[in-house]
Amino acid sequence: MAEPGTVRVGLHLTHQRRPEQDPVTTLDEQLGLVRLARDEGLDSVFAGQHHLAESFAHIQPLPWLARLAAEAGEMTVGTGCHLLAVHNPVDTAEAYASLDVVCRGRSVLAVGLGYREEEYAAFGVPAREKVRRFTENLAIVDALWRGESVTRDLPWTRLDGARLVQRPVARPRPPIWITANADNAVRRAARLADAWMINPHATAATVRRQLELFDAERAEHGLGPAGARPLMREVFCADTREQALERARPYLESKYAVYADWGQDRVMPDRESFRMGFEELADDRFVIGTPDDCTAALSGWLDLGIDHFVLRTDWPGTPVEHARRSVELLAREVAPALRSSVPQSV
Repeated sequence: MAEPGTVRVGLHLTHQRRPEQDPVTTLDEQLGLVRLARDEGLDSVFAGQHHLAESFAHIQPLPWLARLAAEAGEMTVGTGCHLLAVHNPVDTAEAYASLDVVCRGRSVLAVGLGYREEEYAAFGVPAREKVRRFTENLAIVDALWRGESVTRDLPWTRLDGARLVQRPVARPRPPIWITANADNAVRRAARLADAWMINPHATAATVRRQLELFDAERAEHGLGPAGARPLMREVFCADTREQALERARPYLESKYAVYADWGQDRVMPDRESFRMGFEELADDRFVIGTPDDCTAALSGWLDLGIDHFVLRTDWPGTPVEHARRSVELLAREVAPALRSSVPQSV
């Protein structure tokens, strides 16, 4: 984890693609983006998870992140997020402990509830049980990673003094972040995790309000400041504003149309909706423009204590040369400007 006052900047590379795109070509292009980010000095790379994803083909994060680790050098490698409630906690603990070994102790496990009913149905998990399963599984993973003896008798897992022999490298364990959209989920993240991994979908106004909820919940439970303050944002950088909008809009617009079909906006607070014109959707939500534009927009988060920017600048169908140019500009001009600013106390 970065020292207090240090700002980190990384990428979110989910490795989604349109079904007609060749998977091996996409793999090679994404690996090229990782190498570029590494060589240009970015700090981290994250990937998310979906099951039975419609519209976009989606590689699973565990093999993907293990492959990325071979290219990532000193970068942190993390999930954003793993759908913990539909997976067995022992499998999660062992699999991501193994990833932490592959990453030499530089991993982050971000977990979330998810929002697609199809995913819960596929794993036979009733929607009414998802919060219980999530919290129970998180407690089991935490305890196993810390080397504790775990005994549980639950409908989906039975453990009698179980311990992990293969523990993570990081001590006492890798950071655990929780992704959250709704207010109650943000409060849950405050109580149970090292950090709230702030989603890229909500408007800045909503996120600012929810940060107050997050901090108040931690204070109410006698918890100190979170171990990190990570923020995901949809960001595209180009040499001119016109070029940035031209390159980003078709693919970002398509991405959020699919999110609307999947029901992502139904779990958003403040009655947010993705079914609107692109200009309205982008307002107070996306960052698209020149390096100066992106720096100005992202710097506004520093006063709220954001210390880890996780930027998604590559969406299904985006020409790889456009994504590469965005990564170059973000790494060479935006990231140094953010790192040179010291966040104010929250």
